[in-house]
Amino acid sequence: VTVLLWWQPFGRPRRMADCRRRYNITGCRLSANRSRYGEAQAVLFHHRDLAQHGAEGLPRGPPPRPPRQLWVWMNFESPSHSPGLRGLAGLFNWTMSYRRDSDVFVPYGYLYAPPEPRPFVLPRKTRLVAWVISNWNEEHARVRYYRQLKEHLPIDVYGARGLALAEGGVVETVSAYKFYLAFENSQHTDYITEKLWRNAFAASAVPVVLGPRRANYERFIPPDSFIHVDDFPSPQLLATYLKFLDKSKPNYRRYFAWRKKYEVHVTSFWDEHFCKVCEAVKAAGKQIKTVRNLASWFES
Repeated sequence: VTVLLWWQPFGRPRRMADCRRRYNITGCRLSANRSRYGEAQAVLFHHRDLAQHGAEGLPRGPPPRPPRQLWVWMNFESPSHSPGLRGLAGLFNWTMSYRRDSDVFVPYGYLYAPPEPRPFVLPRKTRLVAWVISNWNEEHARVRYYRQLKEHLPIDVYGARGLALAEGGVVETVSAYKFYLAFENSQHTDYITEKLWRNAFAASAVPVVLGPRRANYERFIPPDSFIHVDDFPSPQLLATYLKFLDKSKPNYRRYFAWRKKYEVHVTSFWDEHFCKVCEAVKAAGKQIKTVRNLASWFES
């Protein structure tokens, strides 16, 4: 199966992954060489680049679009940060995103049960609450909530408006903290990013989440693995609860009980995504469909 990337994501050239070696997916050829268009079973279009180049940047032929070729729309930004969705009705056969109802579902991370559970060791915690943020916008719900929360307890901010990350980056830095503010830049169905999977879970900090509703998080992670801002009538009461957990070791440790059964997988951009599409094309056989109204589905 040949999968063609029409644009390299964000215009950054990269070496194509060996799907067999990395993910045990055989019979896949990934390419960014447009001369392969006529032979490709699937063509991947990254939305941010599509929005930048416009529909005029899509393949025009010759050769014309092969009759069984799948056009796959790929996007890992939320609807709030996905301009230009309106003009894309009827163009694509498949969707690929973090949404569970995508044709090719690739979340930012997931939990899995290893064959042999490994003992979990909680890193030594010397600090209370951390937040890493690169895109600071006073209009975002997460910045507004942070401003209220910091009135009631100390929060160490890293990135755009704060401290520099330690050697080794986010995970290294956050692992010294008991809690991490896994605040999404916008609130949408299934939009749960590396802020939860890597910044909190991989760093063994308890995530305090602001994103979709609690029920949406619980489709992916155990209910006792995180704290949702919606669980509290006010930021002040959330702060009181975090201070209580700081002083109560048994209650704090309950947030790690799930670690006895599960390990965390953080999805690797972009190799894993490209290989997953190839695997899906192989499994799909001859069936073909068209995404009639991309915008109304993605924004729902």
